[in-house]
Amino acid sequence: MSEQTQVAIIGAGPAGLLLGHLLHLYGIDSVILENRSEEYVVERVRAGVLEQHVVDMMVATGVGERLQREGLRHGGVYLAFQGKRHRIDFEELTGKSIWVYGQNEVVRDLIDARRATGRPLRFEVSGVLVAGFEGDQPVVHYIDNGVEHELRCDFIAGCGGFHGICRPSFPAGVLAAYERVHPFGWLGILAHAAPSSDELVYSLHERGFALFSMRSPSVTRLYLQCDPDEDLSNWSDDRIWGELQSRLATDDGWRPNIGTIFQKGITPMRSFVVEPMQCGRLFLAGDSAHIVPPTGAKGLNLAAADVRVLSDALWRHYSGRGDGALQEYSETSLRRVWKAQRFSWWMTSMLHLGAQDAPFAGFDYRRQVAELDYVTGSRAGMTSLAENYVGLPINVPLPGAHR
Repeated sequence: MSEQTQVAIIGAGPAGLLLGHLLHLYGIDSVILENRSEEYVVERVRAGVLEQHVVDMMVATGVGERLQREGLRHGGVYLAFQGKRHRIDFEELTGKSIWVYGQNEVVRDLIDARRATGRPLRFEVSGVLVAGFEGDQPVVHYIDNGVEHELRCDFIAGCGGFHGICRPSFPAGVLAAYERVHPFGWLGILAHAAPSSDELVYSLHERGFALFSMRSPSVTRLYLQCDPDEDLSNWSDDRIWGELQSRLATDDGWRPNIGTIFQKGITPMRSFVVEPMQCGRLFLAGDSAHIVPPTGAKGLNLAAADVRVLSDALWRHYSGRGDGALQEYSETSLRRVWKAQRFSWWMTSMLHLGAQDAPFAGFDYRRQVAELDYVTGSRAGMTSLAENYVGLPINVPLPGAHR
């Protein structure tokens, strides 16, 4: 079966769905293809912290109503070490805040918005292949319900995540990959427990890093540093809560509330970037092009920035304003990506322990304490953290805001 569209979007995660939403507002046609089921895409638990620019974008483009109603607005975070919590006041330092709103909720809102437009959104497709993107006639081959499709398009957006098919489709020798695999992972849990803090708590402890977060007024999200190849079966609920209590409790009596754990898993941590993020008429966005450690809460936010830049560039192409922004897409996006990598690496290295038997383990821990002591005691240090955490400026207009 032969089809035609302007932009073929591979992947129905946040990047693909948000790109499709922005393109629709620009009056640009697209087809979104996803090899997973809708249930899988919606239910997988990922990031939960949204930068100010992402919240503003969702509200301005009509998909932020539930976010404003159910999301948790935070004006800062806590850094905890040596038994004390120190608050970084984002609003006072930058005039901005962050919002806790699960990635799966963002996906739900974007799927609903997509369905309301009537534009194609197809789950559980198979055999996806991209071709012709080095020339003027890109094409996507795929199978839907046993029927072979040939989707001809002007451009292809690779939003299928780290394991997607678009990045491996680049010709040999085009991409340079930069990667760092970290020697630890995060054991994350969701628990039916009312959050005991109104804001996130990042903790450096002699037993390892821990993070207190939340998903709703009744659900707590917590993380523990662990070995990346740790066997999850070795972590009973009692052991998990014991470690969380040890690593997060502070001298003023604060500690996380304990409740029933209803989801847990271990996530290895890596930093990854490919350059360039485009080849001909194929563009990469989100995890297809870069992965950041979750410490800095940048993954979903970087994906949103990518597609904001890409949608604006595509609008300029179709509105006759030239292809300069398309040609500069990779360079524009990578400047932000590498700044986010720097911040995520800094947060990660400041808060995670290295191997306990490493020659410099004691030195490194004391250096980390000194770093945290400086950051929490210096307005300049707190401002730098706050500026990066709430999100660096993005000077790209949204649909309807162009002159």
